[in-house]
Amino acid sequence: MSEVLVVVEQVDGTLKKVTLEMLTLARELGEPAAVVMGAPGTAASVADKLGQYGATRIYAAESEEIDGYLVSPKAAALAALVSQVQPAAVLLGATQEGKEIAGRVAVKLDNGLLTDISGLASDGTATQVVFAGSTIVTSKVTRGFPLATLRPNSLTPSPAEEAASPEVTPIEFTLDKSDTRARIVERVAEAKGARPELTEASVVVSGGRGVGSAENFTLVEELADLLGGAVGASRAATDSGFYPHQFQVGQTGKTVSPQLYIALGISGAIQHRAGMQTSKTIVAVNKDAEAPIFELADFGVIGDLFTVVPQTVEELRKRG
Repeated sequence: MSEVLVVVEQVDGTLKKVTLEMLTLARELGEPAAVVMGAPGTAASVADKLGQYGATRIYAAESEEIDGYLVSPKAAALAALVSQVQPAAVLLGATQEGKEIAGRVAVKLDNGLLTDISGLASDGTATQVVFAGSTIVTSKVTRGFPLATLRPNSLTPSPAEEAASPEVTPIEFTLDKSDTRARIVERVAEAKGARPELTEASVVVSGGRGVGSAENFTLVEELADLLGGAVGASRAATDSGFYPHQFQVGQTGKTVSPQLYIALGISGAIQHRAGMQTSKTIVAVNKDAEAPIFELADFGVIGDLFTVVPQTVEELRKRG
């Protein structure tokens, strides 16, 4: 069975959800092999988790050059690995770094590239959701092997039936001068609260224009905290200055697919729906009975969120 390379994304030894999604998909296409690139010791910190999701081998590029420069060395290492092992497919996350690595590798290898896919068949046919979720297209590369970036939250990650004990194999590669032109001189960790990452959360509570102000977003935050969830916002809310743009859910924001999505004061424009419509259960609260969000919601409450949310919060507190 041919190997399917999965380029790992992790933070301090914790795998990002999109990596687990890619491993789940890779098991359907061939033999999953993880590609870990970073500082020395990175592969060892994630090996057990990768094995749980079916990675039978770990290819590791661990060096100061990989960790100390921008993505060029990673692209060089991945291109060299692909040339050595001739995989059936290569999967990367459709993240800022994943897309840049994929683009550089495609140029280095003169290979086709499939971006923002939501699925990949064994024959190399990719599924992509376009036009804010209104259209689904299929596509294949016309040159080379399937090199694709998977849109986060496109599928539900699941562990392998039997965990593997992956063997770690170093990647042999050389760097050109052009690969080390941009050095990382400083890293600043963004301060984070106790809430889970928006794209990783199993519960997301989002507020829209109907919340009315930045001060009123404390209602959204309170409900999210009681449910152990993350806070999101519609584009209308972020453009109005109610909440930071980094929490925007939608076509031009982040895509989420939690077990529970609660939309407060969100009309449900197609731009917003594109970023949350794959949520497992959707609850909407809106005083406009004709709001498009109710077409998508599993449960809808027609009412004033300033009445509904405090009652919900009170009931949740009673139940402890």
